[in-house]
Amino acid sequence: MNYEDYYRVPLEKLKKICNYEDELSFCKTSFDVPLIGTIVDQERAVTSMEFGLKMDVDGYNIFVVGPAGTGKNEYTGEVVSRVAAGRKVPNDWCYLQNFSTRDKPLAVSLPSGRGLEFQKDMEKLIAELRTTIRKAFESTDYELKKDRIFTAYQMKMEELVQIIGQKALAEGFSVQPVEMKFVFIPLHEGKPFQPEDYSNLTDEERRKLNEKRYSLVKNLDKILVEGQISEKIMTAKIYELARDTAFFAATPLIQQLKEKYRDIPKIIEYLDMVLNDVAERNSIFNKPEPLSGRTTSFQKQKENESSVKGIVKTDELNYIAGQEEENPFNRYRINLFVNNEKQMGAPVVVEANPYYYNLFGKIEYKSQILVMNTDFTMVKPGAIHFANGGYLILQAKDVLTDPFVWNTLKKMLKYRQAVVENIGEQYRTVPTVTLKPEPIPLNIKVILIGSPIYYLILSSDEDFKELFKVKVDFDYEMPRNPGNLHKYVSFISSICHKEGLKHFSQSGLAGIIEYGSRVAGDQNKLSTRFDDVKEIVYEAIIWAKAEDSEYVDMSHVKKAITERKYRFNKLEEKIQEEILHKKIIIDTDGAAVGQINGLFIMQMAGYSFGLPARITAITHIGGKGVINIERETEMSGNIHSKGVFTLAGYLGGKLAQKKPLGFTAQVTFEQNYEGVEGDSASSAELYAIISSLAGIEMKQSIAVTGSVDQRGEIQPIGGVNEKIEGFFDICNAKGLTGEQGVIIPSRNIDNLMLKDEVLDAVKNELFRIYAINNIEEGIELLSGLPAGEIGDDGNYSQGSVFYYVNKKLKGYHRALQEGHGNLI
Repeated sequence: MNYEDYYRVPLEKLKKICNYEDELSFCKTSFDVPLIGTIVDQERAVTSMEFGLKMDVDGYNIFVVGPAGTGKNEYTGEVVSRVAAGRKVPNDWCYLQNFSTRDKPLAVSLPSGRGLEFQKDMEKLIAELRTTIRKAFESTDYELKKDRIFTAYQMKMEELVQIIGQKALAEGFSVQPVEMKFVFIPLHEGKPFQPEDYSNLTDEERRKLNEKRYSLVKNLDKILVEGQISEKIMTAKIYELARDTAFFAATPLIQQLKEKYRDIPKIIEYLDMVLNDVAERNSIFNKPEPLSGRTTSFQKQKENESSVKGIVKTDELNYIAGQEEENPFNRYRINLFVNNEKQMGAPVVVEANPYYYNLFGKIEYKSQILVMNTDFTMVKPGAIHFANGGYLILQAKDVLTDPFVWNTLKKMLKYRQAVVENIGEQYRTVPTVTLKPEPIPLNIKVILIGSPIYYLILSSDEDFKELFKVKVDFDYEMPRNPGNLHKYVSFISSICHKEGLKHFSQSGLAGIIEYGSRVAGDQNKLSTRFDDVKEIVYEAIIWAKAEDSEYVDMSHVKKAITERKYRFNKLEEKIQEEILHKKIIIDTDGAAVGQINGLFIMQMAGYSFGLPARITAITHIGGKGVINIERETEMSGNIHSKGVFTLAGYLGGKLAQKKPLGFTAQVTFEQNYEGVEGDSASSAELYAIISSLAGIEMKQSIAVTGSVDQRGEIQPIGGVNEKIEGFFDICNAKGLTGEQGVIIPSRNIDNLMLKDEVLDAVKNELFRIYAINNIEEGIELLSGLPAGEIGDDGNYSQGSVFYYVNKKLKGYHRALQEGHGNLI
């Protein structure tokens, strides 16, 4: 039987050619096709996204997951923007001065556009108040009332001074103000004592004179207390007059604003607080001057006492605390925190740099003497505030980059509050005046976009499961059917139209479609990694320009693919060069016992390629079964180790039903120093072991790929095109003989999208592709002998491969029983 012809894959199945005259009959060039927005044929993802956007219940935030380049970002932005356009514009948000608790600014919402209006109204109000209140303080009525209060106080002070003078005179003293106090001077015959008169007094007279002075001083203290009380009463009356003057002057203006914003209770409350604060702080509208320019000796004494004792005024205390206001009218300003005046529909915010402060806002500070100071006007919004009432789109990998972001985002979504607070305040070495702005109610849908690895990381978080209940799963491929062919062409047309580039002819479009199937690794699929497709589109256009071609043809697409590979395949060429110079030993002709060419994939910087690997097996008498040298040296991955154990199971089931295997087989990848992973070479390892046991040579001109199960069935593998092409390139460089080829699993035939060089070689009978279903078929291809079937007597048919294997194992068994074997 000619095994090679029987298992050979026909040329037409090695690649699904796009017959553009039939499949693309709907257009002559890409210019003829209507444009589309986002190319997506992913019903599951579309349905999930529509569901997630409709759900307004807590916890139904969305995670969009899929491989890179599948268009999930563009699709998400497009569909969310479309839905948001039909939704209500959210309110504006303002932060206001909290007059009762300065460090807790008030948050207030107003209908869209009214926030800016309110901000301007308050600026206008303060300007009008400054004029109106100043005029009220400059009015004759205010001056008369103030003079009346001061005159009453002055008369009281003069009365107290007269009382002091009268009592002093009755006791024989005059009163003289000296610097900071009143001095009592004794009189002699109505005139002040002279020094010589005082020296002529007897000790008794001096004692009596001092007693009288002491008595007068005690009475003076009582009168001074009465004066202090009168001063406080006068000060309180003047303060009350100033407050009432400012209050009544401001009331009409503030009342107008209250009427305008009567539908917003929180604004009404705020304006009432503004009115009271304006009245209390009337001095900033009318800087106080000395009381009518008049002072009494009593006042001078008190002022001097204050100066000597170092009494500090309120403004000075504020300065020391770092709380002085550069502009005292800033407290009446409006911090327009979020302005949705120009917003059409609900907001959609795509935050490309979501570090903590960009996302959640911050409280800014200004440097002053010894301290960092702030106020409510320095509370700044983040993306979550701008997106409030709408949608916030974030990249999952960016959210995980900042350790504070994920936990803060979860907390805000959980409690539905947007809080502005700086992080790391406890680590500041310079003291600060801190704020705790009132939280803003949060009504937002967050959409995270990421690859499967980020979904896997986040899904282990319990909060994630509660907050992101909608998964929008993007696939990396879609069916290659007429509808999707039309979408592919429309996608290319969109690129060319939007950027004014050369359009594609039918053959050029066919080249892109074939490339889409090649990237998908399936004849019946198209890749949805649109970034990769787009790059080939751009590069093919460049080559068409270089040739001054009217349209981009198939040749330009193939040139783009070839040149792209050339930019990435330096390592591949280096390894091939090592093989050609026999630094890495790979035989592509002849036959050998216990040696097979396996195939594996290498990936470097997004570029993958296939290479052959020399797999060898040595068998001898023993009892350890199959020893995987890579596993013993800790160079084997878990999947590869599983593959070796699986093939050992096959050998036991095939050859050890009535006797122990009684052998040790050591199998390895020769000249491999970087480890092995995957089970796609398990069939090749099994062939090497069987060859060694049977003592039968296996063809080195045929490379093998495919994993094996315990029953000997050949299972499909990944990267079949790259593996075939990798071995073909080596054979082609050494010289094609017509005997070389590759064995693949029959279940991988649909994955074949081989390059033209391989197709030409197969067409010219210089290279062959074989497809098999089980190990026995592979044995027949590699050895040229029948695998063998077991008879009723438990023996395999004479002359078959398993006949020789069984014969060798019987010899091992006898040797072990006779004690001549060495169980190692």
